[in-house]
Amino acid sequence: MKFKFWGVRGSIPSPGPRTVRYGGNTTCIEVRSDDGTLIVLDGGTGLFCLAQALVASGQRPIDANIFITHSHWDHIHGLPFFTPLFIRGSRVCLHGVSDPETGNGIEHVMGVQLQNSYFPVSETQMGATIEYVTLQVGEAFAVGDAVVQNVVMGHPVTDLGYRIDCNGKSMFFTGDHEPLYNLYPEGHPEHGACAAHVAERTAAIDAMVRGVDALVADCSYTAAEYPSKLGWGHGTFDSALAMALRVGAKRLYCTHHEPTRSDDELEAVFAEVMARHAPLLNGLQVFLAYEGLEVVL
Repeated sequence: MKFKFWGVRGSIPSPGPRTVRYGGNTTCIEVRSDDGTLIVLDGGTGLFCLAQALVASGQRPIDANIFITHSHWDHIHGLPFFTPLFIRGSRVCLHGVSDPETGNGIEHVMGVQLQNSYFPVSETQMGATIEYVTLQVGEAFAVGDAVVQNVVMGHPVTDLGYRIDCNGKSMFFTGDHEPLYNLYPEGHPEHGACAAHVAERTAAIDAMVRGVDALVADCSYTAAEYPSKLGWGHGTFDSALAMALRVGAKRLYCTHHEPTRSDDELEAVFAEVMARHAPLLNGLQVFLAYEGLEVVL
């Protein structure tokens, strides 16, 4: 199994000279199982770059399985520009969770974007066969020779973290994730119940991630920046490292880079974090994700 980053920025695309080394596209990861099955994690603007590579490869038809963590724009706004949608004979299957507030399934994500006030081409004009799979939380889903499992992460909307296992190798992608915390101060009547809820959900996440060969995690903020971002649904370099060490991951890939952070600033932040954690790593390998980085497990 292998995976490749096509988009590593969070919140909004940020192309330009300040981000040229790590890339300015938003979240998209290509995963290839051992038998060549294509699994795509999230459909940010990096999805367009992946699409162009698929077309250039000459492969026809194209069969793609896209798993969406959640429906915020930076994780879906590449979907209408995924070129295989326009290639007759290709198949694109979109997987995701339903919205608990409205009951809308994953097909609603595509439907909203393809309204003619937002996009000039309707789904009926696309040449590919488009399928939708609304996942159940905790469901194990077989795709080719791989198995994709999910768990609900910490974010203001339902966000699925995905674990992919294939022939003894594994990876986990958090999507957007803020470590769960107690909403109530000590002494508040709801503090105990909230603490138990936080512990239960954190244990479920850790169980899903435990022992993975590669953990790809939301590292949007520094520890100093985080207090002013509390509740926004994103983690820090420190929280991602803590998770990786807690679950025994072999490698950690830091992604969802803050869009205002230049490449130089990103490297400086990363160097500071790594210097502080150097004595604690216990063999954990840690990397800054960049567009084009390919990892073979």
